Amino acid sequence: MSLTEGAVSAWTRAGRCLMAQPVAVNAAVAVLCYLATIAVPARAAVPCGWPVFVAAAFASLPLVVRHRYPIAVAAVVGAGTVGLAAAGVLMAIPLPYGQVVATYTIASLAASPWRQLSVGATAAGTVIVVFAVLGRGPGSLAMAALPLAVAYALGTGARARRDRVAMLDERARRLAHAEETAAARERERIAREVHDIVAHSVSLMVVQAEAGLVVSTAAGPAARRFDVISTTGREAVAQLDRVLGVLRGDAAARHPQPGLDGLEELMRRARLAGLRAELSCRGRPRPVPTDLATTAYRLVQEAVTNTIRHAGAHELRVLVHWCDDMLRIEVTDDGKGTAADGPLPGHGLVGMRERVRAFDGELRAGRGEGGAGFRVTASLALPRPGVRHD
Repeated sequence: MSLTEGAVSAWTRAGRCLMAQPVAVNAAVAVLCYLATIAVPARAAVPCGWPVFVAAAFASLPLVVRHRYPIAVAAVVGAGTVGLAAAGVLMAIPLPYGQVVATYTIASLAASPWRQLSVGATAAGTVIVVFAVLGRGPGSLAMAALPLAVAYALGTGARARRDRVAMLDERARRLAHAEETAAARERERIAREVHDIVAHSVSLMVVQAEAGLVVSTAAGPAARRFDVISTTGREAVAQLDRVLGVLRGDAAARHPQPGLDGLEELMRRARLAGLRAELSCRGRPRPVPTDLATTAYRLVQEAVTNTIRHAGAHELRVLVHWCDDMLRIEVTDDGKGTAADGPLPGHGLVGMRERVRAFDGELRAGRGEGGAGFRVTASLALPRPGVRHD
């Protein structure tokens, strides 16, 4: 560290120590102003009776509480300064020390409009003291106003620096909050992705493994079902690697997310699991944002997974309905459903509702028509025409 850097560091530490003890610093400033005010007249053989000491006290000692009451302190100090002028000792003092400090404090700490009013009162008082009390001319007025103007300029600069620091601190706080919020949302998204991938793929693996055990005497079907297990397991591992790769920051892991064009593959897997699966589309398909397409895919994936795991169904139908401002997804089966309509337990449908809510949509899950089977319907708001999609 160089000598200059060491000096700057020492001044910085000293400044922080002084700011940490404002009352002690203000008390020291007040005492010094008082001693300086009464020392010069006494040395210059100017009469210093009790009115001088009282006026000097009013012109300096209130500075102890200048941070808490800047306007009131400025008024009392101003009155004390006028008293010094009336006692005939003000011209013997190089500077009105207390008034200078009070003016700096007003510029630095006082709020509008009190700051402007106090400065105006100080200027008017200075004019009255110079012309009426002291009987001096414009030159004396300029000499009296100069230190006050400098003090006000320094105080204004201090206030500007403080406001800028506060603004930067607030900006840093907002950025930190935004980063934390973004990180939390990313963790939630990854948690949903991991659940959707594992629940769907592992469910297929379990169903196929159970079916493989049942039909193991038939070499052809058993081999085909166990091949499905192998393929599904490999796909689950690959998708998990991609999702977790986002956490590691691997560029290679950021493959495109599945979308609506992957629904037919979901139907193929459902058929391999023993379901009669059908995919139909109504309306005019059009490009949609990637995250919306991924959400639609995950909704169908979760519904198909629940059908395979819990419904005991034989048929599965998926309808994609393109409306003017909404994309409607409907998944129905002929299984046993649940005991009653309403929200289903588990993280899967909770994640589905969170996904739908992100697109100002609605999710319903309950018995199908006539109380047979189970139906999941979701509505996702489509962007207005002309909006660009990444």
